[in-house]
Amino acid sequence: MKREARERPVPSMPPALLHLENQTCFALYSASRLLTRAYRPLLEPLGLTYPQYLVMMVLWEADDADERPSVSALGERLLLDSGTLTPLLKRLEADGLVKRQRASSDERVVEIALTDRGIALREQAFAVPCAMLEASPIPLMEMIDLRNLTDTLVKALVKAESERQSGAA
Repeated sequence: MKREARERPVPSMPPALLHLENQTCFALYSASRLLTRAYRPLLEPLGLTYPQYLVMMVLWEADDADERPSVSALGERLLLDSGTLTPLLKRLEADGLVKRQRASSDERVVEIALTDRGIALREQAFAVPCAMLEASPIPLMEMIDLRNLTDTLVKALVKAESERQSGAA
């Protein structure tokens, strides 16, 4: 059965503008999914998912500075809302890697601290970025440039979102 011919409006923009391969958002989305998938076999021996690994990296960094980030500070750093972060933290706590406790200065604030087991896991985790760099098809300096460019994009998007939200308030 033949489709009925229909009149199509003449676009004011080139049709290629809507081709998937021309979308930066799709390239970033695809890269993110593929990178997350590449991390999976490296994180399995640690007993971590990729989002849990991100949380642990922030906590290891905070531990170096003798800090205990609050749940809200952790969410801001990882760009995660509490609905996503809370189950992650509960799972890490159930696995004995972190402990959540109320701040002594303000009981409304929940702080996250590493347990001895969480601190010890860090030694094993050093192998993860090394293995990812080794497996990368892109040279190290290009990866650094890509990360820097992506960081610039993220900061600009966070700023734009913040300005939209403050303008809407």
